[in-house]
Amino acid sequence: MIGAVTCLALFGVLLLLVVLEWPPLRELDDAVGAGPHGLTEQHGWLEAFWRGVSATFDTLPLTAATIVTAAALVWKGYRRAAIWTLGVMTTVWLATTAIKLLVARERPDLALLQLESFSYPSGHASGIVGAAGVTVVLTTMLVRRANVRRLVTGLAVVVVLLVGADRLFLGVHFVSDVLGGFLLSGAIVLGWRAAYDPKPRSIAEKAVPLPQALPTERKRLAVVLNPVKVDDVGRFRTLVEELAAGAGYSSVQWWETTPEDTGYGMAHEAAVSGCDLVLSVGGDGTVRAVCEELAGTGIPVGIVPAGTGNLLARNLDLPLYLRSAVDVGLNGQDRAIDMVEVSGDQMEDTTFLVMAGMGFDAAIMEGVNEQVKAKVGWLAYVWSALKALMFPAIRVDVSVDGGDFTRHRARTVVVGNVGSLQAGMPLIPDAAIDDGQLDVVLLYPRRFLSWIPLAARVLSRSARTDETITRMTGREVVVRAHAEAPRQLDGDLIQPGREIRARCVHGRLLVRVRR
Repeated sequence: MIGAVTCLALFGVLLLLVVLEWPPLRELDDAVGAGPHGLTEQHGWLEAFWRGVSATFDTLPLTAATIVTAAALVWKGYRRAAIWTLGVMTTVWLATTAIKLLVARERPDLALLQLESFSYPSGHASGIVGAAGVTVVLTTMLVRRANVRRLVTGLAVVVVLLVGADRLFLGVHFVSDVLGGFLLSGAIVLGWRAAYDPKPRSIAEKAVPLPQALPTERKRLAVVLNPVKVDDVGRFRTLVEELAAGAGYSSVQWWETTPEDTGYGMAHEAAVSGCDLVLSVGGDGTVRAVCEELAGTGIPVGIVPAGTGNLLARNLDLPLYLRSAVDVGLNGQDRAIDMVEVSGDQMEDTTFLVMAGMGFDAAIMEGVNEQVKAKVGWLAYVWSALKALMFPAIRVDVSVDGGDFTRHRARTVVVGNVGSLQAGMPLIPDAAIDDGQLDVVLLYPRRFLSWIPLAARVLSRSARTDETITRMTGREVVVRAHAEAPRQLDGDLIQPGREIRARCVHGRLLVRVRR
């Protein structure tokens, strides 16, 4: 609120000087505006550029962008953020319009654009600061990667300065008009941020508590955290403990994973400590380790997706925004889901929750550069997929539920417990994570260009099968390749081999999902 009051006070002082036509301010306006305006008049290409900037960030495009952003936020379930966005931009427009009419300051005489509206404050300047403020706040709230947040903030500042310069180079505003627009909009953004929290309300604040089979007065929470996946561990701990207190948990115990133990030991210690709920915070590897250890214990797992793929979270329709994911983990409802026991040559017996793959999809994981992944997230998988598109076909034999083996050629074989794989690809549209069945998909595009119609069929959720797409369903699946091939489990690369044996265990694990 201090920032909002400061901006508003500075705007008030500047407004007073404009109304009084203070001579030093008028001289400053004339001196600063003359150079940029003269330069634009001398170069036609420069005028065309600034006209383009003016049109791009005019009221109509900003209004359209605001409406689209608010609609997207509502669609993703962030209604408070949508209200905040509409509130900020509407207030900026109303305040700017009202002050323009009250002050009625004429525009500079040398304007290259003929505009009928008054000059103070600049509508472009106030609008772009409002849009930049909304962008920065939403990015800070919803984007986990610090480098992406810094990039967006830097770009927002550059655009604000560009639009401010545009007003001077076109000669349509005085520099005090631009500064007035910046200060007014800054005060509005900061004021709205202080008065109305755009973050989602906790489920505990707005929903009726669910009945408990064995009510307890002192609920205990355990958190298994992969510290590498969270930018500020201290801040995240504070967030979890605040939400946990609001959800009725009397204590929070913390365990952090290590490179040697991705979560198995920590989940075991959490279970024997007598906790009522375990939050798994990390990527797919951490989630799989915690879930495997807690399967069959009756202790629910709250999944807080902090990785890149977050395959299980996406298939369970869990929020990727950390605060909302923690909230669902604490206050959601329990759902029993299937786990899959998996074994094979050159691998230890283990489990998976999402999928096992052999061939092209495993080659994607193999080709991902971890440093690039840390910087650009899921785009690293896209680049790796493009490089692996022509992974050589493999010969495989497949048996379902103890039946005879059938022989196939495929570039990739996926044994899925869910329907959507990387990037939300609906590879198995009829799959369900709690139906007690596994779904096998074999893809065999013969040529490079064959991937295009194949992708279209997958995205359209077509049920048609042929030699390009083969599907099978059963509780137990055995896949045997004729030669060693790369393999992966839930997006994690494992030792290459020739065999994958999978068996679905129905309703083995309790997870927290949305109500």
